Amino acid sequence: MRLKKSVKITLGIIIVALIIGIGALLMLSQRIVMNPEGTVGNTAGNLNNDGRFCEYDGTVYFLNSFDGGGLFAMNPDESDIRRLNSLDVRNILAGGKYLYYYHTGISYDNAGFSGELGLHALQRARLNGSNSEALTTEVVVTAQLVDNYLYVLSASGSGPSFFKVKMDNSDRVNLAEYEINPACAENGIIYYNGTQGNHYLHALDTATDVVREIWRGNLWYPILEGDYVYYMDVANDYRLCRYSLSQDVIEVLAQERVDCFNLGGGYIYYQTNGTDAALKCMRTDGSNATVIASGVYHHISMTSQYVYFQDFRDTATIYHSPLGSSSYEVFEAARTAASN
Repeated sequence: MRLKKSVKITLGIIIVALIIGIGALLMLSQRIVMNPEGTVGNTAGNLNNDGRFCEYDGTVYFLNSFDGGGLFAMNPDESDIRRLNSLDVRNILAGGKYLYYYHTGISYDNAGFSGELGLHALQRARLNGSNSEALTTEVVVTAQLVDNYLYVLSASGSGPSFFKVKMDNSDRVNLAEYEINPACAENGIIYYNGTQGNHYLHALDTATDVVREIWRGNLWYPILEGDYVYYMDVANDYRLCRYSLSQDVIEVLAQERVDCFNLGGGYIYYQTNGTDAALKCMRTDGSNATVIASGVYHHISMTSQYVYFQDFRDTATIYHSPLGSSSYEVFEAARTAASN
């Protein structure tokens, strides 16, 4: 009799221990793991071009806009293309163990877009696309991940709002009620052009939320690389320039009016405006300018091996070109993956 009672007690202890263990594992699996110091979610050039591509830790995450597409992942050489979900997304960010993106409220099916416009949201998911969670349902203009915080420019009927929120969706702090573009971030500093009375270059220290003036230029879409700030020159019809922070010298890289640009791997890709509009490529010092494609293109996205872009009149087709090449073609592997 005593033996049976002892067995029951032992079984009870084992069951309780198992329940506690399972609960602890569940809590650990749901705990948000903070990012490594120095984390930045995406490049400024990609985010300024709608944030449709993001390369992180050997994987490229991208919006596959072909019919039946959605959020996909692949290797930088475009092998192993795989679907993460069927959502229409923008502003893709990645860092640590997580992926972030703005879901526009539309989903894809095998016939293209499907369903009515649903709830848009800035979402966080695991790098494989699982365990997605909405962080905010505000309309996101652009956002950047810096260390453990998301810096978000949102828009509503009452106007723009710029705020930061921790990646676990805690500790929200409103920073400004006007436009600040957080795309350009490096070493814990966000560099942005002013929008209140001037277009000077400013720096927001994310450790203190203190802003300082860097340079009294007249610039738009600054991208910092090394000693240089690359930008569109507002005062001179948005020509493409770079400014040396150490030498206080401006260099004009392209005299034509530029609609958008991106840079990486020693190259700048930029779209010129006017009767001879074209997508062009040059070295970051302005040399060897080459026409890639005549016409008007946008959504210029760059990874370590390719540049991707779209015709302004075609929202579905993605073109790609190896970095530094003067040829381009339709990204057929993405089209095929979207249809499967």
